[in-house]
Amino acid sequence: MCRLLFVKTEQEFDIRPHLRSFARVAQASKEYQGHGWGCAYLQNGEWTLYRNIKPIWQDDLTQFPPTTRLLAHVRSAFENKGIAIENNMPFYGKGYVFAFNGELRGVRIKQEGKTGAEKIFNLLLRLPRRQMSETLATAIRILKKQTHFVRASNIIVADKEGACVASLFNEDPEYFTLHYKQSANESVLCSAPYPGETGWHKLRNDSLTTF
Repeated sequence: MCRLLFVKTEQEFDIRPHLRSFARVAQASKEYQGHGWGCAYLQNGEWTLYRNIKPIWQDDLTQFPPTTRLLAHVRSAFENKGIAIENNMPFYGKGYVFAFNGELRGVRIKQEGKTGAEKIFNLLLRLPRRQMSETLATAIRILKKQTHFVRASNIIVADKEGACVASLFNEDPEYFTLHYKQSANESVLCSAPYPGETGWHKLRNDSLTTF
């Protein structure tokens, strides 16, 4: 049950303060978030991916350049299994970057992947290419139909223009509710409000939102 972050701006912003706040969110989580982390950010109009098996709060967060899009993920491996850098998100394919947190029980989808998150991403990539929100909505309908119990499923899929976020949970709303903060120039979505900040709002459960 991992932690998620997405930031979108019109002008380039400094990644470092966001990652430092995100690291504090991860370190304070009731679930251990030290099984590695990763981020994807736009640089010269293309996605650049970074992954590290270290906990985010132990990594050098000063190394990243300014950007207009950032997707970050810290990992809490299910049952402490599959701890390997290749299992760290975000994943990238066909122009999309992808991050997931949650737990699905009794999933009956036949997709390649070492982890449940990778299988969900491959499902998305195999669906007909439509608007990002339509593709994600279709994937969610399939997951609901083909899963015995969705404890939680939070998915962020981003391209160069923005992101679509699907949030669904049936347990532990305090943990799985996503939070967002918006201004005229910036949109931020995170698994929890940044420590010490106000002005955050809760994303509605069983929703699909475009940022």
